[in-house]
Amino acid sequence: MAKRKTTNKYYFSVEGETEQWYLKWLQDTINNTEKAACKVSIDCPVRKNPLKHAKSLTVTRKIEIYHFFDYESDEPLHVKGFQEALDNMKKAEKIGKQIKYKSGYSNFTFDLWIILHMTNCNASFSHRKQYITPINRAFGEKFQNMDEFKEENNFKRCLKKMDLSNVIAAVDRAREIMQRNQENGYTLYQYKGYQYYKENPSLAAWEAIEKILKDCELIGK
Repeated sequence: MAKRKTTNKYYFSVEGETEQWYLKWLQDTINNTEKAACKVSIDCPVRKNPLKHAKSLTVTRKIEIYHFFDYESDEPLHVKGFQEALDNMKKAEKIGKQIKYKSGYSNFTFDLWIILHMTNCNASFSHRKQYITPINRAFGEKFQNMDEFKEENNFKRCLKKMDLSNVIAAVDRAREIMQRNQENGYTLYQYKGYQYYKENPSLAAWEAIEKILKDCELIGK
């Protein structure tokens, strides 16, 4: 009789539905994989405000929460919104609930992380809408724009074209992007204890996924 697997619970707050759909797809994909050393349960409500999310949680032990959000552009309005998210993550750690908030930002957008499952994406874009070209190329689609890609049926159709080998490849590609940013001498900004690059592509979303894969012994420690 097969040994019963333990279930690890992971906590996220996410800005949009595509991030939620992706994380639930990842949960199901890992749980349907014999090779995984454990099962996973991913809590990932759409909550733009990490502080509000933390206040809604009932926790009895120390937990880490990853916030998936975007560095949308260098425009002052977007920079302000990005920093407000970091402010709220820091405030969430101080409400006495044993919460450690971690950044899972993407610059410009979470769609960069999705593309990396299929191919490299090293181009620096000037606007988020430009991601549609590498998305279509990566998934063999002909979406007219990002809104069409993000329709539930369309997005989930793209998820079905991926498996865990793609997730592992995405982690490797994301790590390479961040190493290259460092080698290029880009400024790694510090804000309230969180780090980020203003240049795109850059992202930290992969770090949470790497941790889950390591915990499940799907990649080496």
